[in-house]
Amino acid sequence: MIEVWAPRAERVRLRRADAGPAGDTDMTASVDGWWRADVTLAEGDAYGFLLGDADAVRPDPRSRRQPHGVHGLSAWFDPHAFAWTDDAWTGRQLAGGLIYELHIGTFTPEGTLDAAIGRLPHLVELGVTHVELLPVNAFNGEWNWGYDGVLWYVVHEAYGGPAAYQRFVDAAHAAGLAVIQDVVYNHLGPSGNYLPEFGPYLRDGSRNTWGDSVDLDQPPVRSFIVDNALMWLRDHHVDGLRLDAVHALHDEQPVHILRELAEAVDALSAHLRRPLTLIAESDLNDPTLILPREAGGHGLSAQWSDDHHHAVHVALTGEVAGYYADFAAPDALTKTWTRGFFHDGTYSSFRGRDHGFPIPGEVPAWRLVTFAQDHDQIGNRAAGDRLSASLPFGRLAVAAVLTLTAPGTPMLFQGEEWGASTPWQFFTSHPEDWLGEATAKGRVAEFERMGWDPDVVPDPQDPQTFHRSKLRWEEAQAGEHARLLALYRALAALRRTHPELTDPSFGSLSAWTDAAADPAGRVFVLGRGRVSVIVNLGTEQFRSPVADDEELLLATDPGIALVEGALVVPPDAAAVIGPPPRAS
Repeated sequence: MIEVWAPRAERVRLRRADAGPAGDTDMTASVDGWWRADVTLAEGDAYGFLLGDADAVRPDPRSRRQPHGVHGLSAWFDPHAFAWTDDAWTGRQLAGGLIYELHIGTFTPEGTLDAAIGRLPHLVELGVTHVELLPVNAFNGEWNWGYDGVLWYVVHEAYGGPAAYQRFVDAAHAAGLAVIQDVVYNHLGPSGNYLPEFGPYLRDGSRNTWGDSVDLDQPPVRSFIVDNALMWLRDHHVDGLRLDAVHALHDEQPVHILRELAEAVDALSAHLRRPLTLIAESDLNDPTLILPREAGGHGLSAQWSDDHHHAVHVALTGEVAGYYADFAAPDALTKTWTRGFFHDGTYSSFRGRDHGFPIPGEVPAWRLVTFAQDHDQIGNRAAGDRLSASLPFGRLAVAAVLTLTAPGTPMLFQGEEWGASTPWQFFTSHPEDWLGEATAKGRVAEFERMGWDPDVVPDPQDPQTFHRSKLRWEEAQAGEHARLLALYRALAALRRTHPELTDPSFGSLSAWTDAAADPAGRVFVLGRGRVSVIVNLGTEQFRSPVADDEELLLATDPGIALVEGALVVPPDAAAVIGPPPRAS
């Protein structure tokens, strides 16, 4: 049985490529807007729908494969045909984990899922537990960040399509790695979006930053989202989803779509008997997302913490333009360390209003995903420059310590672990000249408003912008790149041997700045139970007392030393002190 929701069509025909126009099948309508045809398709059969009396064939909104792009016919794909080998996989909980965010097209020279499989041992050796893929759904063109997708159920063909995706997940599980898939439910891309021809998927007159808002008043649209989430988790064995910009999901129904989604995922988790994770990206600083449903929350697993990123970025770089301005406050880093959000009802100068809500102390710290770099915070800079483009080794090492010892679930962005020299720039490959030109002009105008030099903004449509963003794996084994990589590995190992570094209680956290040692507030003592992190971003060496039963667990600089009961930390360095690891 083939079915499609198309309440806007007065007539729907199913076309199969092997039958041609003469073999079109008229579909039968039902009162709920669904059209059905008693037809069976085999693996690889090409098909599409004709709406009304139009001659143009449209792909299936729930297509699983688009071998000829988003404008072409769909191809029938059986998700159950793959021979999985992960029967023994019991999943990974997020608590205590380490996430690694990557983009399939730039993670390897080949830019495919199969090529990415070859790099999984690197992630295992690094200490990663969860691999998070930027969106892989189908978009128009060859390369893209993935947030312009128009067919949510499809794996982009250039990455290898759905079969390659299943191979990747199976290989990740064999390596002990969970997979988190980034999904976009708040808008659709500008090219190849035929959903409005089928039905009211988008809300008329309502737009967000990226396009028309999804119409969450429509029950079939809500099901379209929930079913898509379950598809990734069930059919592709994915372990979690990262939900893009949930603040752009405008929902006025009695049960919010996020709660509805969480309830469905929790039910599937109980059935599959393995943990399934939902992580929200949100600009609201609202703990409602991660509060249990019993406490009036939506019951999501975790959410990204941009405040933590901003505090770390300002501490490391001194950059205070735009939304970074408020994070120049001396207590920005210590507040995000101990309380999660910096803006928890405080005034945001960037927004011109009070912003955010406090996180209840009972919420475990691991529900916040914390990071010093991610795809947005790098790629939305004019030149797509990483911290490694402007910071010396010492500060990159401090960034590593702040990331892997901080409260929350730490996340790394591809190549961060060796201070990759390659930028991560905004790239597109729109085949339509008008769309490519509009994207490039819009990018320049956006950065002009923010005060950036428009001459340093790369053309998103230039293929070199994409190729420049590919990792150079050979550099990870040389010089300071290799030294930094060794530090990240050591920090990840330290997290595994010292339970204080994964203690989920906010009550175990402490933090202060030493104004006497550095009036500018650039010396930080950050505590996690019996473990302390000493960060010196000042201009003079700093001495911190050390208890008799504490030892130096990790140092980023050879000048760090224990001298007469005190820890001496030179500028641009960090150290971790605490009790020795417990015997296992």
